[in-house]
Amino acid sequence: MIALAGIESCKSLAEFLADLIPGGVVFGLVEKDTFTWVKASKSFTIDIFRIGNKLDGDTTTMQAIREKRVLTKNIPRKVYGKRVSIVSVPVVDEDGSAVGAFSIAFPKLHPVAAAFGDFAPILVEMFPEGSYIYMSDLHKIAYAQSSKKFDMPSISVGYELSEADIAHRVIRSKKPISEEIDAAKYGLPLNISNYPLFDEDSEEIVATLGIVTPKQTAATLRQMSNNLEDSLTGIAAAIEELSASATEIYSNEGALNSDIKEILSISEEINEVSAFIKEIADETKMLGLNAAIEAARAGDAGRGFGVVAEEIRKLSAQSKSTVPRIKQLTDTIKGKVNEVSEKSNRSLDASQGQAAATQEITASIEEITSMTEELSNIAKTL
Repeated sequence: MIALAGIESCKSLAEFLADLIPGGVVFGLVEKDTFTWVKASKSFTIDIFRIGNKLDGDTTTMQAIREKRVLTKNIPRKVYGKRVSIVSVPVVDEDGSAVGAFSIAFPKLHPVAAAFGDFAPILVEMFPEGSYIYMSDLHKIAYAQSSKKFDMPSISVGYELSEADIAHRVIRSKKPISEEIDAAKYGLPLNISNYPLFDEDSEEIVATLGIVTPKQTAATLRQMSNNLEDSLTGIAAAIEELSASATEIYSNEGALNSDIKEILSISEEINEVSAFIKEIADETKMLGLNAAIEAARAGDAGRGFGVVAEEIRKLSAQSKSTVPRIKQLTDTIKGKVNEVSEKSNRSLDASQGQAAATQEITASIEEITSMTEELSNIAKTL
Protein backbone atom coordinates (compact mmCIF):
# COMPACT_ATOMS: atom_id res chain seq x y z
CA MET A 1 0.00 0.00 0.00
CA ILE A 2 0.98 3.62 -0.49
CA ALA A 3 0.75 6.26 2.20
CA LEU A 4 -1.20 9.33 1.20
CA ALA A 5 1.86 11.43 2.00
CA GLY A 6 3.91 9.56 -0.63
CA ILE A 7 1.55 10.10 -3.56
CA GLU A 8 3.45 13.09 -4.97
CA SER A 9 6.62 11.02 -5.12
CA CYS A 10 4.71 8.30 -6.96
CA LYS A 11 3.43 10.87 -9.45
CA SER A 12 6.93 12.17 -10.10
CA LEU A 13 8.25 8.68 -10.65
CA ALA A 14 5.35 7.91 -12.99
CA GLU A 15 6.06 11.07 -15.03
CA PHE A 16 9.63 9.86 -15.47
CA LEU A 17 8.77 6.24 -16.34
CA ALA A 18 5.80 6.83 -18.64
CA ASP A 19 7.73 6.80 -21.91
CA LEU A 20 10.52 4.49 -20.80
CA ILE A 21 8.51 1.32 -20.33
CA PRO A 22 8.47 -0.84 -23.52
CA GLY A 23 4.96 -1.23 -24.92
CA GLY A 24 3.66 1.80 -23.05
CA VAL A 25 1.90 2.32 -19.75
CA VAL A 26 -0.74 4.52 -18.13
CA PHE A 27 -0.76 5.62 -14.48
CA GLY A 28 -3.83 6.90 -12.64
CA LEU A 29 -4.70 8.17 -9.15
CA VAL A 30 -8.19 7.39 -7.93
CA GLU A 31 -9.62 9.27 -4.97
CA LYS A 32 -12.60 7.41 -3.54
CA ASP A 33 -14.08 6.28 -6.91
CA THR A 34 -12.90 9.01 -9.34
CA PHE A 35 -9.72 9.55 -11.38
CA THR A 36 -8.09 12.80 -10.26
CA TRP A 37 -4.75 12.42 -12.05
CA VAL A 38 -3.60 10.43 -15.14
CA LYS A 39 -0.27 10.07 -16.92
CA ALA A 40 -0.10 7.98 -20.10
CA SER A 41 2.80 7.17 -22.37
CA LYS A 42 2.66 8.25 -26.01
CA SER A 43 2.22 4.68 -27.27
CA PHE A 44 -0.52 3.44 -24.96
CA THR A 45 -3.69 4.57 -23.21
CA ILE A 46 -7.17 3.27 -22.36
CA ASP A 47 -10.41 5.22 -22.19
CA ILE A 48 -11.23 4.38 -18.58
CA PHE A 49 -8.07 6.17 -17.38
CA ARG A 50 -9.38 9.75 -17.77
CA ILE A 51 -9.58 12.49 -15.19
CA GLY A 52 -13.15 12.70 -13.89
CA ASN A 53 -14.12 9.13 -14.80
CA LYS A 54 -15.95 7.31 -12.02
CA LEU A 55 -15.32 3.61 -11.49
CA ASP A 56 -17.88 0.90 -10.98
CA GLY A 57 -17.71 -1.10 -7.81
CA ASP A 58 -16.66 -4.30 -9.60
CA THR A 59 -13.49 -2.83 -11.10
CA THR A 60 -10.04 -3.99 -9.98
CA THR A 61 -9.26 -0.59 -8.47
CA MET A 62 -12.44 -0.43 -6.36
CA GLN A 63 -11.92 -3.99 -5.23
CA ALA A 64 -8.35 -3.14 -4.13
CA ILE A 65 -9.66 -0.16 -2.17
CA ARG A 66 -12.36 -2.23 -0.44
CA GLU A 67 -10.02 -5.09 0.40
CA LYS A 68 -7.06 -2.81 1.24
CA ARG A 69 -4.67 -4.99 -0.72
CA VAL A 70 -2.69 -4.85 -3.96
CA LEU A 71 -4.55 -6.51 -6.83
CA THR A 72 -3.33 -7.51 -10.29
CA LYS A 73 -5.76 -8.60 -12.96
CA ASN A 74 -5.57 -9.44 -16.65
CA ILE A 75 -8.47 -7.78 -18.43
CA PRO A 76 -9.77 -9.42 -21.62
CA ARG A 77 -10.02 -7.53 -24.89
CA LYS A 78 -13.83 -7.28 -24.75
CA VAL A 79 -13.68 -4.88 -21.79
CA TYR A 80 -11.44 -2.10 -23.14
CA GLY A 81 -10.92 -3.23 -26.73
CA LYS A 82 -7.41 -4.46 -25.98
CA ARG A 83 -5.78 -6.92 -23.60
CA VAL A 84 -4.40 -5.11 -20.54
CA SER A 85 -3.00 -5.89 -17.13
CA ILE A 86 -3.99 -3.58 -14.29
CA VAL A 87 -2.19 -3.28 -10.98
CA SER A 88 -4.07 -1.33 -8.25
CA VAL A 89 -2.31 -0.30 -5.05
CA PRO A 90 -4.51 1.09 -2.22
CA VAL A 91 -3.69 4.57 -0.87
CA VAL A 92 -4.16 4.86 2.88
CA ASP A 93 -4.34 7.91 5.17
CA GLU A 94 -2.75 8.42 8.60
CA ASP A 95 -5.50 6.30 10.17
CA GLY A 96 -4.86 3.41 7.81
CA SER A 97 -8.10 3.88 5.97
CA ALA A 98 -8.11 3.27 2.19
CA VAL A 99 -8.98 6.57 0.58
CA GLY A 100 -8.08 5.74 -2.99
CA ALA A 101 -5.72 3.78 -5.17
CA PHE A 102 -2.73 4.27 -7.42
CA SER A 103 -3.43 2.19 -10.56
CA ILE A 104 -1.09 1.16 -13.33
CA ALA A 105 -2.30 -0.28 -16.63
CA PHE A 106 -0.10 -1.65 -19.39
CA PRO A 107 -0.80 -3.70 -22.49
CA LYS A 108 -0.70 -7.42 -21.96
CA LEU A 109 1.59 -8.52 -24.75
CA HIS A 110 1.88 -11.99 -26.12
CA PRO A 111 5.47 -13.24 -25.68
CA VAL A 112 5.89 -13.15 -29.46
CA ALA A 113 4.80 -9.50 -29.54
CA ALA A 114 7.13 -8.68 -26.67
CA ALA A 115 10.06 -10.23 -28.54
CA PHE A 116 9.03 -9.07 -32.02
CA GLY A 117 11.53 -6.23 -32.16
CA ASP A 118 14.33 -8.61 -31.24
CA PHE A 119 13.76 -11.56 -33.59
CA ALA A 120 11.94 -10.03 -36.58
CA PRO A 121 14.84 -7.92 -37.98
CA ILE A 122 17.08 -10.98 -37.90
CA LEU A 123 14.57 -13.47 -39.26
CA VAL A 124 13.52 -11.40 -42.30
CA GLU A 125 17.09 -11.38 -43.63
CA MET A 126 17.45 -15.17 -43.49
CA PHE A 127 15.58 -15.80 -46.77
CA PRO A 128 17.44 -15.57 -50.11
CA GLU A 129 14.83 -13.25 -51.66
CA GLY A 130 14.05 -11.44 -48.41
CA SER A 131 10.80 -11.63 -46.45
CA TYR A 132 8.19 -9.59 -44.57
CA ILE A 133 7.03 -10.51 -41.07
CA TYR A 134 3.95 -9.05 -39.47
CA MET A 135 1.85 -9.58 -36.39
CA SER A 136 -1.82 -8.70 -36.11
CA ASP A 137 -4.25 -8.40 -33.27
CA LEU A 138 -7.84 -9.45 -33.97
CA HIS A 139 -8.53 -6.39 -36.15
CA LYS A 140 -5.40 -4.85 -37.66
CA ILE A 141 -1.68 -5.19 -38.25
CA ALA A 142 0.08 -4.27 -35.00
CA TYR A 143 3.74 -4.98 -35.87
CA ALA A 144 5.62 -5.32 -39.13
CA GLN A 145 9.19 -5.82 -40.24
CA SER A 146 10.50 -5.72 -43.81
CA SER A 147 13.84 -6.98 -45.12
CA LYS A 148 16.37 -5.10 -47.24
CA LYS A 149 15.27 -6.99 -50.37
CA PHE A 150 11.52 -7.14 -49.87
CA ASP A 151 8.76 -4.99 -48.41
CA MET A 152 4.94 -5.07 -48.29
CA PRO A 153 3.83 -1.44 -47.90
CA SER A 154 0.25 -2.43 -48.70
CA ILE A 155 -0.09 -4.27 -45.36
CA SER A 156 1.84 -1.96 -43.06
CA VAL A 157 1.13 -1.27 -39.38
CA GLY A 158 -2.45 -0.09 -38.90
CA TYR A 159 -3.82 -1.95 -41.90
CA GLU A 160 -7.37 -3.12 -41.08
CA LEU A 161 -7.92 -6.82 -41.73
CA SER A 162 -10.56 -7.75 -44.31
CA GLU A 163 -12.41 -11.04 -44.56
CA ALA A 164 -10.30 -12.07 -47.53
CA ASP A 165 -7.01 -11.65 -45.64
CA ILE A 166 -5.26 -14.80 -44.54
CA ALA A 167 -4.86 -13.40 -40.99
CA HIS A 168 -8.63 -12.91 -40.73
CA ARG A 169 -9.22 -16.48 -41.87
CA VAL A 170 -6.69 -17.77 -39.33
CA ILE A 171 -8.51 -15.89 -36.56
CA ARG A 172 -11.79 -17.54 -37.62
CA SER A 173 -10.41 -21.05 -38.01
CA LYS A 174 -7.82 -20.85 -35.20
CA LYS A 175 -5.56 -22.93 -37.44
CA PRO A 176 -2.43 -22.05 -39.40
CA ILE A 177 -2.87 -21.34 -43.11
CA SER A 178 -0.20 -21.28 -45.80
CA GLU A 179 -0.87 -20.51 -49.43
CA GLU A 180 0.77 -19.33 -52.63
CA ILE A 181 -0.44 -16.10 -54.24
CA ASP A 182 0.14 -15.49 -57.93
CA ALA A 183 1.62 -12.27 -59.29
CA ALA A 184 -1.79 -10.81 -60.20
CA LYS A 185 -2.46 -9.44 -56.71
CA TYR A 186 0.89 -8.06 -55.52
CA GLY A 187 2.94 -7.91 -58.72
CA LEU A 188 5.03 -11.01 -57.99
CA PRO A 189 4.31 -14.53 -56.72
CA LEU A 190 4.32 -14.88 -52.95
CA ASN A 191 4.01 -17.48 -50.25
CA ILE A 192 2.08 -16.30 -47.19
CA SER A 193 2.02 -18.32 -43.99
CA ASN A 194 0.04 -17.22 -40.96
CA TYR A 195 -0.18 -18.80 -37.51
CA PRO A 196 -2.60 -18.22 -34.62
CA LEU A 197 -1.25 -17.00 -31.29
CA PHE A 198 -3.17 -17.94 -28.15
CA ASP A 199 -3.49 -16.35 -24.72
CA GLU A 200 -1.28 -18.16 -22.24
CA ASP A 201 -4.06 -18.37 -19.66
CA SER A 202 -7.37 -18.66 -21.50
CA GLU A 203 -6.13 -20.42 -24.67
CA GLU A 204 -8.18 -17.95 -26.71
CA ILE A 205 -6.72 -16.65 -29.93
CA VAL A 206 -5.37 -13.13 -29.37
CA ALA A 207 -3.15 -12.47 -32.38
CA THR A 208 -1.58 -13.92 -35.52
CA LEU A 209 1.96 -14.06 -36.80
CA GLY A 210 2.51 -13.97 -40.55
CA ILE A 211 5.49 -14.28 -42.83
CA VAL A 212 5.51 -13.35 -46.52
CA THR A 213 8.26 -14.64 -48.81
CA PRO A 214 8.62 -13.79 -52.50
CA LYS A 215 8.70 -16.80 -54.83
CA GLN A 216 10.02 -15.16 -58.00
CA THR A 217 12.97 -17.55 -58.33
CA ALA A 218 10.75 -20.56 -57.80
CA ALA A 219 8.22 -19.23 -60.31
CA THR A 220 10.99 -18.62 -62.85
CA LEU A 221 12.34 -22.12 -62.30
CA ARG A 222 8.86 -23.58 -62.69
CA GLN A 223 8.30 -21.62 -65.90
CA MET A 224 11.68 -22.72 -67.26
CA SER A 225 10.90 -26.28 -66.29
CA ASN A 226 7.53 -26.12 -68.03
CA ASN A 227 9.06 -24.56 -71.15
CA LEU A 228 11.82 -27.17 -71.19
CA GLU A 229 9.29 -29.93 -70.71
CA ASP A 230 7.19 -28.60 -73.60
CA SER A 231 10.26 -28.35 -75.82
CA LEU A 232 11.38 -31.85 -74.90
CA THR A 233 7.90 -33.16 -75.61
CA GLY A 234 8.07 -31.65 -79.09
CA ILE A 235 11.57 -33.00 -79.67
CA ALA A 236 10.55 -36.43 -78.42
CA ALA A 237 7.58 -36.43 -80.81
CA ALA A 238 9.85 -35.43 -83.72
CA ILE A 239 12.39 -38.10 -82.82
CA GLU A 240 9.64 -40.68 -82.48
CA GLU A 241 8.46 -39.74 -85.97
CA LEU A 242 12.07 -39.93 -87.18
CA SER A 243 12.43 -43.32 -85.56
CA ALA A 244 9.28 -44.50 -87.34
CA SER A 245 10.68 -43.17 -90.63
CA ALA A 246 14.00 -44.91 -89.99
CA THR A 247 12.15 -48.15 -89.34
CA GLU A 248 10.20 -47.70 -92.56
CA ILE A 249 13.40 -46.91 -94.47
CA TYR A 250 15.02 -50.00 -93.03
CA SER A 251 12.03 -52.07 -94.07
CA ASN A 252 12.07 -50.56 -97.58
CA GLU A 253 15.82 -51.09 -97.90
CA GLY A 254 15.34 -54.69 -96.89
CA ALA A 255 12.69 -55.15 -99.57
CA LEU A 256 14.95 -53.40 -102.12
CA ASN A 257 17.85 -55.66 -101.21
CA SER A 258 15.60 -58.66 -101.74
CA ASP A 259 14.52 -57.30 -105.15
CA ILE A 260 18.14 -56.74 -106.13
CA LYS A 261 18.98 -60.34 -105.30
CA GLU A 262 16.03 -61.43 -107.43
CA ILE A 263 17.29 -59.29 -110.34
CA LEU A 264 20.72 -60.87 -109.99
CA SER A 265 19.10 -64.26 -110.14
CA ILE A 266 17.18 -63.26 -113.31
CA SER A 267 20.42 -61.97 -114.84
CA GLU A 268 21.96 -65.36 -114.25
CA GLU A 269 19.02 -66.97 -115.98
CA ILE A 270 19.44 -64.56 -118.94
CA ASN A 271 23.07 -65.61 -119.20
CA GLU A 272 21.99 -69.25 -119.25
CA VAL A 273 19.46 -68.47 -121.98
CA SER A 274 22.15 -66.64 -123.95
CA ALA A 275 24.43 -69.66 -123.69
CA PHE A 276 21.59 -71.83 -124.89
CA ILE A 277 20.96 -69.47 -127.84
CA LYS A 278 24.68 -69.69 -128.74
CA GLU A 279 24.50 -73.43 -128.76
CA ILE A 280 21.44 -73.32 -131.02
CA ALA A 281 23.20 -70.83 -133.30
CA ASP A 282 26.22 -73.10 -133.55
CA GLU A 283 24.04 -76.10 -134.31
CA THR A 284 22.01 -74.07 -136.83
CA LYS A 285 25.22 -72.95 -138.52
CA MET A 286 26.34 -76.57 -138.87
CA LEU A 287 22.96 -77.56 -140.23
CA GLY A 288 23.08 -74.69 -142.74
CA LEU A 289 26.58 -75.71 -143.84
CA ASN A 290 25.54 -79.31 -144.31
CA ALA A 291 22.45 -78.18 -146.19
CA ALA A 292 24.60 -76.05 -148.54
CA ILE A 293 26.89 -78.99 -149.21
CA GLU A 294 23.95 -81.24 -150.04
CA ALA A 295 22.41 -78.51 -152.23
CA ALA A 296 25.68 -78.23 -154.21
CA ARG A 297 25.68 -81.97 -154.79
CA ALA A 298 22.12 -81.85 -156.04
CA GLY A 299 22.93 -79.19 -158.66
CA ASP A 300 20.06 -77.23 -160.13
CA ALA A 301 17.54 -79.34 -158.26
CA GLY A 302 18.98 -78.24 -154.92
CA ARG A 303 19.39 -74.55 -155.75
CA GLY A 304 16.31 -73.44 -153.78
CA PHE A 305 17.36 -75.54 -150.82
CA GLY A 306 20.78 -73.83 -151.01
CA VAL A 307 19.13 -70.43 -150.71
CA VAL A 308 17.33 -71.61 -147.57
CA ALA A 309 20.60 -73.00 -146.24
CA GLU A 310 22.30 -69.63 -146.80
CA GLU A 311 19.53 -67.81 -144.92
CA ILE A 312 19.85 -70.29 -142.06
CA ARG A 313 23.58 -69.62 -141.88
CA LYS A 314 22.96 -65.83 -141.87
CA LEU A 315 20.35 -66.20 -139.11
CA SER A 316 22.75 -68.36 -137.14
CA ALA A 317 25.51 -65.79 -137.54
CA GLN A 318 23.18 -63.00 -136.42
CA SER A 319 22.04 -65.00 -133.40
CA LYS A 320 25.59 -65.81 -132.50
CA SER A 321 26.69 -62.18 -132.83
CA THR A 322 23.75 -61.06 -130.59
CA VAL A 323 24.73 -63.39 -127.75
CA PRO A 324 27.92 -61.45 -126.79
CA ARG A 325 25.90 -58.25 -126.79
CA ILE A 326 23.28 -59.81 -124.51
CA LYS A 327 26.04 -61.10 -122.27
CA GLN A 328 27.68 -57.68 -122.20
CA LEU A 329 24.41 -56.01 -121.27
CA THR A 330 23.68 -58.68 -118.69
CA ASP A 331 27.13 -58.25 -117.15
CA THR A 332 26.60 -54.49 -117.08
CA ILE A 333 23.25 -55.01 -115.34
CA LYS A 334 24.93 -57.34 -112.84
CA GLY A 335 27.65 -54.78 -112.18
CA LYS A 336 25.17 -51.98 -111.60
CA VAL A 337 22.97 -54.22 -109.50
CA ASN A 338 25.99 -55.24 -107.40
CA GLU A 339 26.81 -51.54 -106.83
CA VAL A 340 23.19 -50.84 -105.85
CA SER A 341 23.23 -53.90 -103.61
CA GLU A 342 26.38 -52.68 -101.87
CA LYS A 343 24.87 -49.21 -101.38
CA SER A 344 21.64 -50.79 -100.16
CA ASN A 345 23.58 -52.82 -97.59
CA ARG A 346 25.37 -49.67 -96.44
CA SER A 347 22.01 -47.90 -96.25
CA LEU A 348 20.64 -50.78 -94.18
CA ASP A 349 23.57 -50.47 -91.78
CA ALA A 350 23.07 -46.70 -91.61
CA SER A 351 19.34 -47.13 -90.98
CA GLN A 352 20.10 -49.58 -88.19
CA GLY A 353 22.59 -47.10 -86.71
CA GLN A 354 20.06 -44.29 -87.06
CA ALA A 355 17.38 -46.33 -85.32
CA ALA A 356 19.80 -47.21 -82.50
CA ALA A 357 20.91 -43.57 -82.14
CA THR A 358 17.28 -42.44 -82.12
CA GLN A 359 16.52 -44.89 -79.32
CA GLU A 360 19.48 -43.56 -77.32
CA ILE A 361 18.35 -39.95 -77.88
CA THR A 362 14.79 -40.86 -76.86
CA ALA A 363 16.11 -42.48 -73.68
CA SER A 364 18.19 -39.36 -72.94
CA ILE A 365 15.20 -37.09 -73.50
CA GLU A 366 13.09 -39.23 -71.15
CA GLU A 367 15.81 -38.86 -68.54
CA ILE A 368 15.93 -35.07 -69.07
CA THR A 369 12.12 -34.93 -68.87
CA SER A 370 12.31 -36.76 -65.56
CA MET A 371 14.88 -34.23 -64.38
CA THR A 372 12.61 -31.32 -65.39
CA GLU A 373 9.80 -32.84 -63.34
CA GLU A 374 12.15 -33.10 -60.39
CA LEU A 375 13.27 -29.50 -61.01
CA SER A 376 9.63 -28.41 -61.01
CA ASN A 377 9.05 -30.25 -57.72
CA ILE A 378 12.12 -28.56 -56.20
CA ALA A 379 10.82 -25.18 -57.39
CA LYS A 380 7.55 -25.83 -55.57
CA THR A 381 9.43 -26.30 -52.28
CA LEU A 382 11.36 -23.02 -52.59
